[in-house]
Amino acid sequence: MAPTPATPQEAARPQEVAPSRPGRPLPAALRGALRRLGAPWLAAVLSMGAYCLALALHGSYPLGPRSRAVNDLGNQFVPFHARLWDLLHGTANGDLYFNWSSGYGVPFLADFFTYLMNPFSWLVGLFPRALADFPVFLVTLASIGLGAALMTVFLGLLHPGSGRLRALLSVGYGLCGWVLNDGFADPMWMWGLVALPLVGIAADWCVRRTRWVAGTLLLAVAWAGNFYTAAMATLAMALVLGVRLLTAPPGARGDRLRAAGRAAAMAAVGIALTAPVLTVSLLASRAAQPAPEVLYRHRPPPLYQLAQLLPGGHGGSPAPNIFIGVPGLLLVAAFPFVRAVPPRVRIGWYALAAGVAVSFVWKPTVLLWHGLALPNGSPYRAAFVLSGILVMISWLALAHRPRPRELAAGAGLVALLAVLCRDQGAVSTATWVLVAGGGAATLAALAALTGARTDRARAAVTAALTGTVLLGSAYTAFSVTAVRDRIAWFRPKTTLTPASLAVRAGLAGRADWPRSRTDPGPHEFANNDPLLLGGEGGSYYSSYVPAVTARTLQALGAGWYMRGRHTLSFEDPVGRAVMGVGSYLSAAHGRLTAYRAPHAPLLTVRDGPPPAAGGEPSTVFARQERLLGAAVYEVPRLTPAGGAVPLPVRGGWLLPPAPLPAAGRQVAGPDAAGTAFTARCAPGGVVVWSAPWFAGRVGGPGGHVEGAGKYDITANAASVLGGVPADGKVTVRVHGQGWQVVPERAVGCLSPRRLAAAVGALRGPRTLTVDGHRLTARLPRGAAGRAVLAVPAVAGWSCAVDGGPSRAPASDGGLLAVPLGRGAGRLSCAYVPPGLRPGLAVSGAAGLVLAAVAFGGRLRGRSRLRPSKEARA
Repeated sequence: MAPTPATPQEAARPQEVAPSRPGRPLPAALRGALRRLGAPWLAAVLSMGAYCLALALHGSYPLGPRSRAVNDLGNQFVPFHARLWDLLHGTANGDLYFNWSSGYGVPFLADFFTYLMNPFSWLVGLFPRALADFPVFLVTLASIGLGAALMTVFLGLLHPGSGRLRALLSVGYGLCGWVLNDGFADPMWMWGLVALPLVGIAADWCVRRTRWVAGTLLLAVAWAGNFYTAAMATLAMALVLGVRLLTAPPGARGDRLRAAGRAAAMAAVGIALTAPVLTVSLLASRAAQPAPEVLYRHRPPPLYQLAQLLPGGHGGSPAPNIFIGVPGLLLVAAFPFVRAVPPRVRIGWYALAAGVAVSFVWKPTVLLWHGLALPNGSPYRAAFVLSGILVMISWLALAHRPRPRELAAGAGLVALLAVLCRDQGAVSTATWVLVAGGGAATLAALAALTGARTDRARAAVTAALTGTVLLGSAYTAFSVTAVRDRIAWFRPKTTLTPASLAVRAGLAGRADWPRSRTDPGPHEFANNDPLLLGGEGGSYYSSYVPAVTARTLQALGAGWYMRGRHTLSFEDPVGRAVMGVGSYLSAAHGRLTAYRAPHAPLLTVRDGPPPAAGGEPSTVFARQERLLGAAVYEVPRLTPAGGAVPLPVRGGWLLPPAPLPAAGRQVAGPDAAGTAFTARCAPGGVVVWSAPWFAGRVGGPGGHVEGAGKYDITANAASVLGGVPADGKVTVRVHGQGWQVVPERAVGCLSPRRLAAAVGALRGPRTLTVDGHRLTARLPRGAAGRAVLAVPAVAGWSCAVDGGPSRAPASDGGLLAVPLGRGAGRLSCAYVPPGLRPGLAVSGAAGLVLAAVAFGGRLRGRSRLRPSKEARA
């Protein structure tokens, strides 16, 4: 009897696969899947292995004795990952919305989106906090491997061909010049290496008119991991898609338009899915302290830029770092000569690479690549996309099986390039070794691969080429690292050391939050010491430092770097008292020492409304007294009393340049270096010096301080110079670096007795609870007037009194102030990042669109499988 034919429904059902028995071959589908995964795994293993081998040869962390932190990797991102560890383990002061540890209270969600959304960053939670720098290294390593693996997949979609050969070329992408020179130190940027092939895979599905929903999700993953580099990757892949559509074989114009339309819709919905990342970060960036002005002064010379194609070196001048290894370079050079590739394809891809290269050094397009703002640092952060395009060109050349003559022509171009660029800074001894030795081996292997007749011969040649790629990539990474580490800016710096861990333990023992702050004090271990060490300090380094925070703290006497994008803690007693700092560290005597200090409560209840706006007080001392609510300073005028004669100017004195005395040598008498000033104060006071923009040395009754001020880039903190002598005469001697201005009222004489009385007179709450981004206080009986919270008045706060409606608080001297009315008993405040709610609304709408498309596609698929009436009959 003939078997009954299956119905269309039965044929469409997935068939169960019997479990394989010992000795039974794997199902064909599983074998195919493993075969497809083999090439990406090979690319990941080779790229990560070559990188680790290079670090081991160089002796770099974690494979050698050199310091475990390099450049910004140690100074900014290890502390952020330590903060992520605290969040994952529930030990952080604050939550994703608000960070109580830095800047005396700052928003955090934009920092999280920008610095910690690389999925590999979350590995930090699996390690002890004392080893937080190791998972930061793993972020770089894993991003290299995943980027190379995904590029292998994308190359297979770009043109079919050997998976192993695609993997070998993808190693050049994973260890391209951008990774070794720029990206390695910024773990969040490394997600760009992953985003480029992710977006490419999604764009290819648009060309094939399939998997629109899956492609949209890939695009969302790319943008969520790091929107900054994902925007660069999306722009680059839009250009690649345009070239692919324009150079495709002549066909229906409608197919090209439909592919472009699908890609545009996919990009719109995929980016909209990540809308909270964009809206929160955009509004935080607008509210941030402006960065120092950046000018794009000049583009690198053409030969210097071309020299970046040659591997193994690190130039002294900024330029796009784009090399992709010798095999990729050789094939890119051979591409114009590969006759199997249609001329329009060769012209289109070369024009794309040349156009992108030119766009990196033309100011309008430099702005376009970087979100219409010149970055504060390298202006060539998008260079990885050109490396990716070069790898695509190299694969198109190899996939069409170039002939030995065509390979030889490419080798001739490489040799000519090396000769022309021999005197450029990016060309080193390692470059010649790689180009000559590695190039010869690669050329021989590729020529042999083209002529191989048997599978065994091809396998042997591929194995030899694999070894060449592994050793060449490792040597490239080693040589670049060795050259780079001789540059002062890249020299290793330490973060998590026995000393910093001991400081963290000591701070934890003195914690009294939220009754008072424990300030880690000076900028000692990292650019974000409070995140690394714990406590609730003023130091904060981020692109999102709120302008309100930076300007408020600086106006009250704190210092800053980078025009306020790096704030510092207070160094004077009144600044600490106003901000509720009850314990702090100081390095005034050559080592970190803990001190106690009189302090106001974190929240104080004041009588009456804030002082009427009558102009900003002219001195730091007056601004501090206004917030403290009491007069605690004498602020005398300075009078020149010897040394170099200053010139009177409006509001102070202009000092001529004066040489500093040798270290440890005191110069006395009328011929002493510098300029002496005197002032009269009551004996027993504390001399506080405030000259935020002064650069030089200032000596006082009890020692000296070094000023590094530069308007308005670097601001000095108000500092203690010692005590007022018994005769009440205060003498300060000033040595300026170049022409400097000393304010007329740069000295304030603080009365410790008055400070203690003023702090004691301030009323705090009966209870104060801080939970994440929320704060609740039970107020003292009869509370009226206003409550002042020692937190900079950033946007996003809302407060309610006795369960009433929530309203945005006011500002009192730059700090949060809430009107109370009469008889208030309870105050509650909460912080919500600006832009979060509209971002979630846009993301929700995009999710509905995606669900509707997925549901509609499923219905259409079922309708195709449903039998017609004739078939059922």
